[in-house]
Amino acid sequence: MKAYQLTGPQTLEQVTTPDPEPMNGQVLLKIEHVSICGSDTHLNFHPTLPEEEYPFAPGLPCHEIAGTIVESKNPDHAVGQRAIILPTFTPAAGMTNGGLAEFIASEKVIPLPDYGDTADWVMCQPAGTAIQASREWGTTDEKTFLVLGQGAIGLSTTAVASRMGARMVIGVDLDDYRLDKASKLGAEVTLNADREDVMEAVMDLTEGKGVDCVVEATGDPDGINVALQLVRNRGTIIGFSLVSAEEPSILRHQEWMRKEVRILPTNAAGAIDPVAPIRDMVGLRDRGWWDPAELITHRVGWDQVQDAYEMYANRADGVIKIAIAIE
Repeated sequence: MKAYQLTGPQTLEQVTTPDPEPMNGQVLLKIEHVSICGSDTHLNFHPTLPEEEYPFAPGLPCHEIAGTIVESKNPDHAVGQRAIILPTFTPAAGMTNGGLAEFIASEKVIPLPDYGDTADWVMCQPAGTAIQASREWGTTDEKTFLVLGQGAIGLSTTAVASRMGARMVIGVDLDDYRLDKASKLGAEVTLNADREDVMEAVMDLTEGKGVDCVVEATGDPDGINVALQLVRNRGTIIGFSLVSAEEPSILRHQEWMRKEVRILPTNAAGAIDPVAPIRDMVGLRDRGWWDPAELITHRVGWDQVQDAYEMYANRADGVIKIAIAIE
């Protein structure tokens, strides 16, 4: 099969590799569309990693994947079923396969309805992590939310919290076009951290108490400490940011202890049950609750993969989400 693999910093090269063979319990998916996650770029594509980490396995870095099952060794999933697939993942090795390829084998299958473009349905994968986060923060309608970072995950969380009846959602980012999108998705207040004093604004909005829940989705190693300053006593921080091991976070331990804040990690591939929240997001889209496909700003083809990753890494051309057709 044809595939791309990361062979060096900001370098994706086309390769030919054997088709994967599904094992018992797995399916083989013919990939139709994929999308890029922020973790693909800021942890893998953009930085200069140790030389021994290259090349990545064919298909990586990419874990937002949709297509049609063409072979099944799982009785619950038939050939011809459309699906979102999550790559295989081990704690020691991380992801061992990915979506920048014609095919992928995995046991982590989320069936899709028969209608609509898989480019649109694949957006339920990142949006599903916001559903997972909502189960961590508990009741929504009594809470104020501050969402730090309005990329795809932050925007999805803004949309989910708003639709679940949050008392107030405040969106923070550095780019006005992302803040405009946050407003359309339900943020009542938006703050550009380059121009505004976020701490002062949040305290004004909350009578000096801080918000009930801070969602940290910036990718900044110090983001968790910023969240600690903005959350109320005994509030909750939802942490989405995957930070490089070379940029360790040093928690402001005394502030955390003094305020008695809950800090809850949320991730996708390495979650205890990564399938359920994405499956539920598919159901919510199917019922018309919210369509995360509205996050798509660019649609490109196979020959534009390198350009797409560069665009996403550099936040260029008003990008939020890119749907890539695997042709």
